[in-house]
Amino acid sequence: MNDMIRDFTIDIPKTALDDLDIRLRHVRWPDPEPVDDWSQGIPLDYVKTIVEHWRTSYDWRRCEQELNQYPHHLTEMDGVDIHFMHIRSPEPDARPLLMTHGWPGSIVEFMDVIGPLTDPVAHGGEAKDAYHLVLPSLPGYGFSGKPTTTGWGLEKIAKAWDTLMTRLGYDRYFAQGGDWGGMVTSVIGAQNLGHCAGVHVNLVVVGPPSDEMMASLTPEEQASLAHFAVYQEQGAGYAEIQRTRPQTLGYGLADSPVGQMAWIMEKFQGWAEDAKAPDENFDCDRLLDNVMIYWLNNAGASSARLYRESFGAPNVDPVTVPSGCSIFPHEIITPSRRWAEQRFQNLHYWGEPEQGGHFAAMEVPELFVQEVRGCFAGMEL
Repeated sequence: MNDMIRDFTIDIPKTALDDLDIRLRHVRWPDPEPVDDWSQGIPLDYVKTIVEHWRTSYDWRRCEQELNQYPHHLTEMDGVDIHFMHIRSPEPDARPLLMTHGWPGSIVEFMDVIGPLTDPVAHGGEAKDAYHLVLPSLPGYGFSGKPTTTGWGLEKIAKAWDTLMTRLGYDRYFAQGGDWGGMVTSVIGAQNLGHCAGVHVNLVVVGPPSDEMMASLTPEEQASLAHFAVYQEQGAGYAEIQRTRPQTLGYGLADSPVGQMAWIMEKFQGWAEDAKAPDENFDCDRLLDNVMIYWLNNAGASSARLYRESFGAPNVDPVTVPSGCSIFPHEIITPSRRWAEQRFQNLHYWGEPEQGGHFAAMEVPELFVQEVRGCFAGMEL
């Protein structure tokens, strides 16, 4: 294995942006939905509004410049180039923190929390809360390479991330994540290869509650089960498509930027604080930044394959390293603390912020930073 760390700069060729412009000028639209809400998917009028903004006002070079202000690198893991940002804190006693995104997210999700986490003093915080950040792109996502063989599931990614941290010289580190990133982070804790000192997740995936717990459900647990049942009935179709037929889905996502945008942006409406449209909770250009990470890298099919690898029977092995969980109120899965403790058996921190949903680092960055700090403040490397 080549363990070299190579510098990387994001530099999308103009031809790719010109191609996007042509495609956005020649969209074939579907019929409008026969309902006045999002129950059948992202509405036609809303998509047309976003596409017009995308074509006439959005500036990818602005995003590229914002990303390139931080160091980017590539390193090979089992034949796949892994892209990551490595942002060292100015504080000499900062602690290493690995943070992993999920689907349909990317490194863009973390843009508003990088400053407070790496340089807290400059953002009204204290030096003791400083972290050296390592932000990788999942295999098949963003600027990482695309696996050409099967097997890149949660367990392999977790081991690769541990190797990445030690390759960077971090013999001890913390790990954090949401969505797939939360699941990878949980597996890092479960594998406990001797380097991870603690984990924090804001998507808390656990096994089914015990029979004893199911026989004595609290009102909050009953509400959690009802909320998840609605998701399974009305909102989980995307995951089954990506789990069963990622390749077939990929043709549409590779060919149509509008299709890729709609496939992604719908989730920023459904998985956030109560909102009628995603750009009520998120900056529209930041949403398009995230879409562009998928579109420009042709990552529709390659990102979906992680569902094929790990969604059917996700790893819920016990986590014995020091752990913290934050349950944002509009998350898809909101297990109770006693449910979580069945898996996270060394639970040091439990947070229930008042606002936010699935994309917490992007939706409520200040609360997200508070949760991360609150979790790791009580842990030692």
